[in-house]
Amino acid sequence: MKNLYAAAYACLMETDLEQKLLSVHQLYVDWQAGALLRENRPDVPVLAILVPGRPAKPELVHPKQVKQRKLTTPEGQKALLHAVAHIEFNAINLALDAAYRFRDLPDAYYGDWLQVASEEAYHFSLLRERLQDFNCTYGDLPAHNGLWEQACKTDHDALVRMALVPRVLEARGLDVTPGMMQRLREVGDESTIAILEIILRDEIGHVRIGSHWFRYCCEQRALEPEATFRKLIREVLQAPLRGPFYTEARLQAGFSANELEQLQAMEKL
Repeated sequence: MKNLYAAAYACLMETDLEQKLLSVHQLYVDWQAGALLRENRPDVPVLAILVPGRPAKPELVHPKQVKQRKLTTPEGQKALLHAVAHIEFNAINLALDAAYRFRDLPDAYYGDWLQVASEEAYHFSLLRERLQDFNCTYGDLPAHNGLWEQACKTDHDALVRMALVPRVLEARGLDVTPGMMQRLREVGDESTIAILEIILRDEIGHVRIGSHWFRYCCEQRALEPEATFRKLIREVLQAPLRGPFYTEARLQAGFSANELEQLQAMEKL
């Protein structure tokens, strides 16, 4: 029987794109089949991962160097698709890292994050296929490394990771996706909209998983979740969350109405 943490690490560090996507799906299948053993072994230590497995391209640059283009042009649509594909690729690694790194949580936690990794791989595959319609391959355009930088900042504590990756970074995706879909609708790009609809539906579930395990970690430590979340935003992010919030999606994803009011109030301070 394979070791869960060793298998997740191998998948996380895989640099070949095709092999990585196959391995991610197989990892979730193996977990569902009961073929992965949760066992802390000395030969599978928890390592800091500054650079996860990724192909040689895209070139990683400062966020300000990633050009913003208008969606009214094919170049703009291609740039958007590539940017979202890069987010989804990073999300694969983030979900794998959540399963590999934090080892004292219930079995359901690992099943949740392996499911997320598999769904992110599916999203990435859809976007990569759509990029081909623009004669573009993932890696053809530069991208930034902001998502993984947040993974490194939160790799010491499952509670902090659950708060600041699913409930901040991924939740921000919930907020901005409807606006992207509207702009694409104005230029008649129904094919990309159909992909974004799938991603939005699934990402609500991913943020809800983050919310669930964040609350679980808070309960284990006798912490009040909403106050703890705001404290982490102030102390770790050192900046309020930016609105406007997609309230309906955030409510479905495990935020309370009171919590959203508090976050909006923080933004005005």
